[in-house]
Amino acid sequence: MTNIDHILDKALRGERLTLENGISLFESDEVEKIGQTANIIKKRMHPESFTTFVIGRNINYSNVCDTYCRFCAFYRKPGEEGSYVLTNQEILDKIQELVDVGGTEVLMQGGTHPDLPFEYYLDLLKEIKKHFPKIQMHSFSPAEIIKMQDVSGLSLEDTIQKLHQAGLDSLPGAGAEILDDRTRMKISKKKGSWREWVKVMVAANKIGMTTTGTMVIGFGESMEERALHLIRIREAQDEGKRFLAFIPWTFQPDNTNMKAEKVKPEEYLKTVAISRLMLDNIPNIQSSWVTVGAEVGKQSLSYGCNDFGSTMMEENVVSAAGTTHKVNTNRIIELIREAGYTPALRNTRYEILRVFHQDEYIEKDFVMQN
Repeated sequence: MTNIDHILDKALRGERLTLENGISLFESDEVEKIGQTANIIKKRMHPESFTTFVIGRNINYSNVCDTYCRFCAFYRKPGEEGSYVLTNQEILDKIQELVDVGGTEVLMQGGTHPDLPFEYYLDLLKEIKKHFPKIQMHSFSPAEIIKMQDVSGLSLEDTIQKLHQAGLDSLPGAGAEILDDRTRMKISKKKGSWREWVKVMVAANKIGMTTTGTMVIGFGESMEERALHLIRIREAQDEGKRFLAFIPWTFQPDNTNMKAEKVKPEEYLKTVAISRLMLDNIPNIQSSWVTVGAEVGKQSLSYGCNDFGSTMMEENVVSAAGTTHKVNTNRIIELIREAGYTPALRNTRYEILRVFHQDEYIEKDFVMQN
């Protein structure tokens, strides 16, 4: 086993870690030592000791998809029983419920629907912004954007520009999975190469939109692929400077077409810690309590995460794979306090909206739906 002390010392000196350094860290079993170093780096980047979160809602406007990812339990083929497209009114009603509890962010995603025209998305965004001009539409994955480009006949940049003008504010990093084609071709041949994912993010950055990056572990990828993923995210950030956060999470294999063992909590915690050490140019690392549960989510705040993510309010994709963790706003506040930090409500741009001092909670909470 490689001695990793010199790598951790290098990170503490502020030197950029290499691909080889990343592989050594992923191969190491010294999870607590890596976590302690990541936490020191996090505190340097966020000395105020806040742990942030956002009140948001996931809205899956449709589950129809022709990409057929082996790891997805949510999608339905076009015309298959159980497939749906929500009406605009159903979507507006869901957003109203979010606004009623002080929410600010909508993560709206579906599949790559082959039969929805580009105008559907433009009209929907305009309708949402007409009713809710202040809501942040942090929506659509790069795969959905590429499908929209396909049906629109426009260039990638023009496609994103028109969506932005219609009301799309920022892009989430969904669909990154593992940014290496060996694993991508194994789990989702039709989703395209890792370069296409990066290309969408760079194009969004060029027109001024912010984005987030993600990584999913547990597909059977190599430690080199995990480290390569982080390097490629970091290089894209060097080019665009628009990734506000990075969110690693774990593959949920139940009800999917892939057999795999669930990733152990220690492996997840090591991954968030290494992400903090290697992604020296991304300000925020977000916990993924929705896949690992509230208690491991709380632990991740001592392994480099400074953000607890979204309240979600509604979650359908991960729960379709048999994993259902429900956490409302006041429980998030409690979990952050239990970890020794001060809870702070943010918006999608990571601007602090409210700090919850001792014994303060949100006045109007919700029950998570799915």
